Amino acid sequence: MKVRSSLSQRLQKLPPYLFAEVDRRKKAAIQKGVDLISLGVGDPDQPTPPHIVEAARKALGNPAYHKYPFGAGLKEFRGAVAQFMKRRFNVSVDPSDEIYALIGSKEGIAHLPLAVVNPNEVVLVPDPGYPVYQGSTLLADGEVYHMPLIEEYGFLPDLDAIPEPVLERASLLFLGYPNNPTSALATRKFFEKVVRFAKKHQIVVAHDNAYSEMYYDEPPMSFLEVPGAKDVGVEFHSLSKTYNMTGWRIGWICGNKDVVRQLATVKDNFDSGTFEVVQSAGIAALTGPQACVQEMRSLYKKRRDLFVPGLKDLGWNVKMPDATFYVWAHTPQGLSSMETVTHMLDQTGVLCTPGHGFGPSGEGYVRFALTVDVSRLEEALQRLSKLKW
Repeated sequence: MKVRSSLSQRLQKLPPYLFAEVDRRKKAAIQKGVDLISLGVGDPDQPTPPHIVEAARKALGNPAYHKYPFGAGLKEFRGAVAQFMKRRFNVSVDPSDEIYALIGSKEGIAHLPLAVVNPNEVVLVPDPGYPVYQGSTLLADGEVYHMPLIEEYGFLPDLDAIPEPVLERASLLFLGYPNNPTSALATRKFFEKVVRFAKKHQIVVAHDNAYSEMYYDEPPMSFLEVPGAKDVGVEFHSLSKTYNMTGWRIGWICGNKDVVRQLATVKDNFDSGTFEVVQSAGIAALTGPQACVQEMRSLYKKRRDLFVPGLKDLGWNVKMPDATFYVWAHTPQGLSSMETVTHMLDQTGVLCTPGHGFGPSGEGYVRFALTVDVSRLEEALQRLSKLKW
């Protein structure tokens, strides 16, 4: 029997995954012998703090953690999450039914549309935005409606501009602040409006708060801080960026217990839970010394304060980000985002991410990730200064 080689209709709907393409270009350049300075994928360059690694090392010897983990996660992990949410945001979430451990927040975000979206219902997706919002919607047979994030409006979506026929079919709204890729922050006033909007139109809100601890001045807020937020939505958190744990794959969803339960049902059919050794590392991260987090913020601030003024001196149109380790910059001289990335890579060996990969409104921008040390950022600026557009 001949095996069918064509993609399923669901996969045919998907655009190429942005970061996989960036990684492909990165590897191709390295293979050619290019001294690559990669400012593309947002993967921290610093190691996981030693006390977290040690907690995992100890847990690895516990035979109880060698079995299927199943379920919402260790009671101790969910308790640590509840403590973090209360300490950091003054938000109360019940570990018994309002918190669920994830194999990284990406996994939870990707499975959420399967839990709350029926085929052909509309999902409101920020544009530009984390590509998984769109991809997960398409794989769940939902319909994507792009909400443009415009610089003049602080990269916040204009909820009032969404047509009524779209709202009548909408079941899920994705948001993420601090924002990837724009680095924008949301205001309390905006989140209050989101709660009213979601209640009026009976839409589930999914707020991606993976960068909550990556700020430079004022700590960003949680969507769940707003009265009524837990009635309409959930929030996703990750240990990846805060504790340099991208490879460990651990995060959580918290908030509305019905949405949490629905996602749990999907996960029961897709995975067998989060490895409890990794959960033990997560407990150490959330409850242990937090000096490492402040050190991380100071490190990225030093990089930001070097790189952004350096770009400005070279004529780039770019604003100083208030959060995340991303720099969202206009492309030079009206070039497209991919033309800019390709030219920079070919001529200088400096790699960044094309804005159009985050959505149509990302065209005309590129994203730099501050995930190399200061000396390499200085080298990148020196190379870019010699670039002829």
